Amino acid sequence: MPEKLCTIQTKTDGIAVLTIPGNKSASPGELLEALQRQISFISGKHEIKGLLLTDSGCGFCQCHTDMSMSGHDAATLSDLGQQVMFRLEKSGKPCIAVIEGECTGLGLEVALACDFIVASRSASFGFPGIAAGLIPFCGGSQRLARLIGKSKTKELLYSGDIIDAGEAHRIRLINRLYDQGHALTQTEELLTHICTRSPHAIRIGGEVVNTGYDIDMQAACMLERDAFALCFSSFDQREGMQAFLDKRAAQFKGE
Repeated sequence: MPEKLCTIQTKTDGIAVLTIPGNKSASPGELLEALQRQISFISGKHEIKGLLLTDSGCGFCQCHTDMSMSGHDAATLSDLGQQVMFRLEKSGKPCIAVIEGECTGLGLEVALACDFIVASRSASFGFPGIAAGLIPFCGGSQRLARLIGKSKTKELLYSGDIIDAGEAHRIRLINRLYDQGHALTQTEELLTHICTRSPHAIRIGGEVVNTGYDIDMQAACMLERDAFALCFSSFDQREGMQAFLDKRAAQFKGE
C-alpha cells in the first residue's frame, strides 16, 4: 500500500494526525504493514505527545479482502493484524480515533485499539463480514465485547448490521459525538488538553487500565497500588507537585 494512503501530519503542539482513508484496491495486509510502519515511526518520536487517527470523511481503513486465501494465509494475516493492534494499543501515547465516515471491518478494529473513539454524526460502524462468512481477525471481537458487553457484540457480529453514530454513542462504542465537520478540530483541542498532563502518568495509567481489565478486581487494585507508588519516583510527579505549590503550569518531561 503506498505510504501516501497512510500519512502523518505533525503539528507544532506535539499532536500527530495519522490519516488512513479508504482504499478498496488495497489488501488488509498492505494496509496493516503501512500502519505498522507509521506506528513505529510515531513511537520513536519523543516530540510527538499524542495521536489522532482519522479518515477524512471518506471511509476509515477500508480495503478489500481476498476471499480465495487459504486458512494458513488467513492465520498469518490475523497474526499480523493482532500484532499491529497491540503495538498501537501499547504505544504509550494517548491515541484517539476520529471518525467522520464509514468505520467498518478492519477500520473498526483499528479504532477499537485506540484509547477511545469520537465521531461526527455522519459516521457509521459495524462488522459486516458475516455476510461473507467472516468474523473480525485483529482482536476486534474481544475489544468490542469488553467495551459494550458480550450480548450487544454478538448482535452486531451475527447480524452484520451497520449502526449510525447516534446508536454507537448510545451503546458507548464512542465517547463523544460531534456535528459533521467539527469532530477533528474539537478532538484536537481535547487531545492538546490531555497532552498538558504528565506523559509518564498517562502511560502508566493506560497500562493499568488495559492490564487490570482482564484480571480479577483484587489483583487489578494491587496493580494500581504498585503503579501509584511508581509515580512517586518520577520527575513528572515532583514537577507536578511543585508546580501546584508554586501556582504555575507544570513542565512535564514524561520521566
